[in-house]
Amino acid sequence: MAAARRCYDVRSVERAEVLRYLGYAGQPVTPELDARIDEVVARCLDVCRPCGVTRVFDVSGHGEKNGAPVIELAGTALALEGRSIAEHLDGAVAVGVLAVTVGMGVEAELRRLSLTDRLAQVIFDAAGTAAVERAADAAEADVVAAAAARGLHCGTRFSPGYGDLPLATQPVLLGALDAGRLLGITLSPALLMSPTKSVTAVVGLFESPRPGVRSSCAGCPCRDFCVLLRAGSTCRG
Repeated sequence: MAAARRCYDVRSVERAEVLRYLGYAGQPVTPELDARIDEVVARCLDVCRPCGVTRVFDVSGHGEKNGAPVIELAGTALALEGRSIAEHLDGAVAVGVLAVTVGMGVEAELRRLSLTDRLAQVIFDAAGTAAVERAADAAEADVVAAAAARGLHCGTRFSPGYGDLPLATQPVLLGALDAGRLLGITLSPALLMSPTKSVTAVVGLFESPRPGVRSSCAGCPCRDFCVLLRAGSTCRG
């Protein structure tokens, strides 16, 4: 099935996440800075246009390239190379692939702030990172729902560049999702994505639940976007 673009309703981000991306480590925060963070985060959420695409591919086989394991996926040229991803997907019968972005409006605002308000630029950048991770949570929720429809269980997402999964995976992954056309994501010669606030990832689908993964809805990052929960069920059956 071809990938389809979806828009996500990201209305908030975790303040603790924004502070983490700002490098916060318990330092005092003045009331003025506290109010400024709230103001800039609100502006970021107003500018964001989160959207994404997902697809699920069956695992068709396992091979080896340059001494590293390779997971082959049916119906696509995308292959996942490296010991890190092989361990992460050990036992997976299918793989969900996702790409998300919060759009070029965030890029434009970051450029404007770089010329007019450097403090706001730093806060806005952190808020944009938190927002695109929330968009990735939403896309992952779509994969979880697709897995549940097949009686399968999801692991957690893993992105190119993590461990030894090569960043060179990006062009084929984006191509498998038609993300250039559907989301406007492009790659630089160094394989960095534009818009910069974009995320790609893969999620393993397994026949049995993964220990400790989504053991309850309360702590699940996909909770706010979960189709199953809204329908009165869970991915745990």
